[in-house]
Amino acid sequence: MDPASQDINLNSPNKGLVVDQSDSLSDVPVEGAVGNSANPLPPGLTEEEAEELRIELTKVEEEINTLRQVLSAKERHATELKRKLGLSPLNELRQNLTKSWQDVQTSNAYLSASATLDDITHSEAYKKTQETLSQAGQKTSAALTTVGTAITRRLGDMRNSATFKSFEDKMGNLKYKVVGPRGNGDVVSSPTDTTPTQENPPF
Repeated sequence: MDPASQDINLNSPNKGLVVDQSDSLSDVPVEGAVGNSANPLPPGLTEEEAEELRIELTKVEEEINTLRQVLSAKERHATELKRKLGLSPLNELRQNLTKSWQDVQTSNAYLSASATLDDITHSEAYKKTQETLSQAGQKTSAALTTVGTAITRRLGDMRNSATFKSFEDKMGNLKYKVVGPRGNGDVVSSPTDTTPTQENPPF
């Protein structure tokens, strides 16, 4: 049996039997076809009008797919041209940001805000505030310098005092007792080391 000539309609009394192609009724609509049962016709629309709309929809969808393919090809071509010109996405982003910033600078909102800021910086209140802050900064700087000088002098006085000298001497003696004479690269053995070191080993 040729599978193409078999009747595959499961509701047909002739299912599985060979159907003669010369007697086929291809023009007769089949009951339960996709166009009839799945999508019932809206009221006031004839079968012929529905078929015309389906054909038109198919054509429009094919045109959309064609346009998508053309757009994709154009985008690939543009990318290739940019690559040949040495334009990277980073350069494009930089150019876009520059253009956007220029657009902002020429916008009415920016220009009016800039004019307002110019008016503020030239006002008497701004000038007085700026002078006051400048004087306060100078006075603060002078005060910090004075405090730094006083602390330095105080530390110097303390280091030269008898108490500090006595403390320094005691710390020096303690260091000598703990570490020993380590001057000039002398190697000092550990107090727990029981192995005597020989200056000239026999080997």
